[in-house]
Amino acid sequence: MSEQNSIFSYPQTRKSDQVDNYHGVTVADPYRWLEDLDSEETASWVEAQNAVTFGYLNQISGKETIKQRLTQLWDYEKYGIPFKQGNRYFYFKNDGLQNQSILYVLDSLDAEPQVLLDPNILSTDGTIALSGMSISEDGNLMAYGLSTSGSDWQEWKVRDINTKEDLSDHLKWVKFSGASWTHDHQGFYYSRYDQPQEGKPLEEINYFQKLYYHRLGNPQSEDTLIYERPDHKEWGFNGFVTEDGKYLIISVWQGTESKNLVFYQDLTQPNAEVIELISEFEASYSFIDYQG
Repeated sequence: MSEQNSIFSYPQTRKSDQVDNYHGVTVADPYRWLEDLDSEETASWVEAQNAVTFGYLNQISGKETIKQRLTQLWDYEKYGIPFKQGNRYFYFKNDGLQNQSILYVLDSLDAEPQVLLDPNILSTDGTIALSGMSISEDGNLMAYGLSTSGSDWQEWKVRDINTKEDLSDHLKWVKFSGASWTHDHQGFYYSRYDQPQEGKPLEEINYFQKLYYHRLGNPQSEDTLIYERPDHKEWGFNGFVTEDGKYLIISVWQGTESKNLVFYQDLTQPNAEVIELISEFEASYSFIDYQG
């Protein structure tokens, strides 16, 4: 290892005097400053590390040959499984070497495919990715989530499929969530966290996720809180509407466990309470259908 290290001239990394006390135990954390991803010092540190890394990688013999061969192997058309919503058909396609697949829509099976969303043009540096999407039951609207630089944080928008234009809706502080439309096509359910402290979106631990309903055209501040559990800070919620539109099914997760709870709400009754159907973390449950 010492012989290998002699090849490189690693930049010095500053050590701070940061010390934390956890239940009487003193723990030094000299590199805490590197957690501030927006600081100039962190950016300079990353730049210096990259200079060392790529200074070595770029001089490896055969690198270009390997790159060319891998490019040949990856360069073929790739199609996602098509699906139907309303009277329209949707599918993802990658021409071969695109960083992200493009979402296409067809008004009928014999119609010409149209680009509904091309994630590759959302940013000039390719750091914005499509992280989720949901089509309304009538096939006219699409809610879609975007993440930046690989972050779990998402911002959700709504696109009119007829015009291919975005509406004014813009949802922030969404994480670990999809979107599920109501059958009147007026809005959808999603989960989010409270806004982190200013300047600390990547530092704070995310607790107390909440399930909301967003009505089209309304600002996010007016979204309806559907369910929360202040007594269980680690619980998260995934809400989805049943195929007939009558019930909201809420899958409750906790941390990284594969087990979940299942609650539901009757959407045919105004202000119906959320009922606990499975209330113990004993297994992983997937809702298929209901009877009665």
